[in-house]
Amino acid sequence: MNNDSIIITAKNRMMNLFEDLTDKTKNLLPYNGIVYYYGKIFKHQDSDHYLEILLNTIEWRNDEAVIFGKKIITKRKVAWYGDRSFEYTYSNTAKYALPWTKELLELKTIVEKETVESFNSCLLNLYHSGEEGMAWHSDGETDLKKDGAIASLSFGAERKFAFKHKTTGKKVEMILEHGSLLEMKDTTQTYWLHRLPPTKLITKPRVNLTFRTIVD
Repeated sequence: MNNDSIIITAKNRMMNLFEDLTDKTKNLLPYNGIVYYYGKIFKHQDSDHYLEILLNTIEWRNDEAVIFGKKIITKRKVAWYGDRSFEYTYSNTAKYALPWTKELLELKTIVEKETVESFNSCLLNLYHSGEEGMAWHSDGETDLKKDGAIASLSFGAERKFAFKHKTTGKKVEMILEHGSLLEMKDTTQTYWLHRLPPTKLITKPRVNLTFRTIVD
């Protein structure tokens, strides 16, 4: 491991049990932002329950993006829900929020209690296997509350998640577990990129929910 990379693995979390797992407000970024990892906030059977519900009841659609004037349709599927039919634009495409489902409202309430934040919308991503991922990016769209919190809830396959500082190149990597919660806030989106790297080693699906605040 070189000095430009911090790797947070399950083994490291076990070695630093009281420092990294019980301290849910330990900032995982060395500077220019705040990221909290709460670990698993659901029992395994509850995580399995929500994964099954989300896979089968969410109105999934293939994601679309316009890159250099060319329309791209991804294998990864997305869905957008909110307090009202918010318009959310990213990758040069606009999406309109659907009304909350019962289960999404349940999850929203749980996440808001854990983070002591409030959210009015949720962007969901469905990765069918490890071969589907997300390239380096930051959630800095003008529709989002400036420096607002984004709560990322994961169900399904455990996947590596990485941050990279836009200037220094410093990296922080971790494993997002089944039923786990990650929170990004403050200037994280201004100074850091994040990604979900693809891997051929994982064949099971993962559903990710990012609770956000849209501003008018």
